[in-house]
Amino acid sequence: MATKAKDDSALPQGSGGETQQRVGPALTTNHGMPISDNQNSLKAGARGPTLLEDFVLREKIFHFDHERIPERIVHARGTGAHGYFECTDPIPELTRASLFQKKGAQVPAFVRFSTVAGSKGSKDTPRDVRGFAVKLYTDEGNWDLVGNNIPVFFIQDAIKFPDLVHAVKPEADRGFPQAATAHDTFWDFIGLMPESMHMIMWAMSDRTLPRSFRMMEGFGVHTFRLVNAEGKSTMVKFHWKPKLGIQSTLWDEAVKISGADPDYQRRDLYDAITSGNFPEWNLGIQVFDEEFAARQPYDVLDATKIIPEEDVPVRIIGRLVLDRYPDNFFAETEQVAFLPQNVVPGIDFSADPLLQGRLFSYLDTQKSRLGTTNFHQIPVNAPKCPMRNFQRDGMMQTDVPKGRANYEPNSLDMANEDPGPRATDQGFVTVARLDEATEAKCRVRSETFADHFSQARLFYASQTPTEQGHIVAALVFELSKVTLPHVRLRVVAQLRNVDEDLARRVADGLGMPLPEALPPAKAPVDMPPSDALSILKHAAPVTGRALGILVTDGADGQIISDIRKSAEEAGATVRIIAPKVGGVILADGKHQPADEKLDGAPSVLFDAVALVLSDDGAAQLTGEKAAIDFCSDAFAHLKAIGHTAAAKPLLDKAGVQKDGFVLDLAKGARPLVEKLSSREWTREPKVKLPL
Repeated sequence: MATKAKDDSALPQGSGGETQQRVGPALTTNHGMPISDNQNSLKAGARGPTLLEDFVLREKIFHFDHERIPERIVHARGTGAHGYFECTDPIPELTRASLFQKKGAQVPAFVRFSTVAGSKGSKDTPRDVRGFAVKLYTDEGNWDLVGNNIPVFFIQDAIKFPDLVHAVKPEADRGFPQAATAHDTFWDFIGLMPESMHMIMWAMSDRTLPRSFRMMEGFGVHTFRLVNAEGKSTMVKFHWKPKLGIQSTLWDEAVKISGADPDYQRRDLYDAITSGNFPEWNLGIQVFDEEFAARQPYDVLDATKIIPEEDVPVRIIGRLVLDRYPDNFFAETEQVAFLPQNVVPGIDFSADPLLQGRLFSYLDTQKSRLGTTNFHQIPVNAPKCPMRNFQRDGMMQTDVPKGRANYEPNSLDMANEDPGPRATDQGFVTVARLDEATEAKCRVRSETFADHFSQARLFYASQTPTEQGHIVAALVFELSKVTLPHVRLRVVAQLRNVDEDLARRVADGLGMPLPEALPPAKAPVDMPPSDALSILKHAAPVTGRALGILVTDGADGQIISDIRKSAEEAGATVRIIAPKVGGVILADGKHQPADEKLDGAPSVLFDAVALVLSDDGAAQLTGEKAAIDFCSDAFAHLKAIGHTAAAKPLLDKAGVQKDGFVLDLAKGARPLVEKLSSREWTREPKVKLPL
């Protein structure tokens, strides 16, 4: 019986023989037995059938067949990172939670970012809400703040959540479209759910096209409560404010990014952390009392509403830093289980009906995904403080509890035995339900939840004209994909309750008459615009942005060096792109390595571009579609373009017209670098791309 070649030196290159690999520790089975051959199954003769006796083969295939777990129903596609949270402004007067008691106190953190609608195998850049889930490992247990990059939601009551998800997912009879809301069932649901219109304004805005996970806000969405040592509770909303500012892509840009790099956002997070540019957010809170809540024209327990920051300013109390990428994606990012029920003493829930449903749903789904009630023992889910209770056994139990007592109360201490843990007066105590309107059981929606349009108006009115144009374009695109005319009609009729000009522009874009407005359940009111709701009203720093430099043979190396120095001093990253990945030979004869090959690194992957070309190099690139697209897309996406004089033929071929963001590099690199985090919005009407 021959099981392997005896003379390893005779094995051809690439055959998998041991001589082709670096020496490492002994390979073993899952039960620790050393394996002598991991390349060939056990056979009855060199060309005979494989034997059932081969337990190494059977174990390997068995594990492979079962190594996937069900993906999350929503938020399936995501990425995560480890880090820490640090208290920067203690608030003991508001909460007894230990992580907020002392300035400079830190706790470990794990954060997962995600899209909502798409499957695990979809893409990073659809128009979609982004999940922003934070697990803080405190000395009083895990606190999971499970939110989104948008502060409101589509629905008011959790009983509607299955319907929402069914509507937004691929249609049941055909299994498509994937990771998209531009289809019949979603907009049919939305047209029949006027409470969704505020969220629709956010969803159709640039907030759902984030440039990076590092450049988006996070929100706890719901109203929670902070409880201090005296038992006094205060209502609170949680905000994560990115250090790098908020920035989004254009729709056409996002579509092209998904083709160039479907992993664009997870790669961005990985690259930032591994290069030492650690992403950071400030944790802010809006705190308010019952009297404030009662005075508002909306209900603070309604998850489709915000509290404008002009009314209750956000107080910064801490910072979140992500400084370590997971060692294993499946073990950590895929198996992490976030539970809104995970709070610590000093943080409590409100009667928000959407939050109340989430408290059940998230725990329930972990058994389906992770296969056991002991999912909390998986390292990424396990608390980093002592965990003691009388819950025992169950599938995949890895703890080994000691002692006889697995119940409480017990009196085994009388027999000199360990009685086990006991409840403590320092434990979590639920506050009195000050926010419940009635004690009677009923299936009704509170009248205070009936205003569905005032805050949708507020959001739209708070945007710049450019941002309003993007919302119009998004609605026109999405509704153009709807094949049922009555659905389009109903949605536009709902939009008239938000803004007449918005509805008119959408109807015009769809080529349909403006329908009569559907009567709202409660007449909307006009609220003062809130600048905090706009992205473009706030300048973003250059730090964290990416600059792509296209180079050719004969290029001026000093210009490349100057651009790199200026960009890196400003906190940006630089990538060198060349016609061939091997790089180019510069004018001074030196070799310039390349990070990317031109046709694999389109300009959509960068915040601005520079063209450092020679005359011959530019002439050659004018005949290459990838180079023309590199320039024309950068121009169409309103980005800054730095160029040498030799690049003019390529710019002309690409239709690039001179403006304040097309910059001559002979005047230095700084003007280009300063425009890395902004766009030339006045260019937008000229290029007329789908937004």
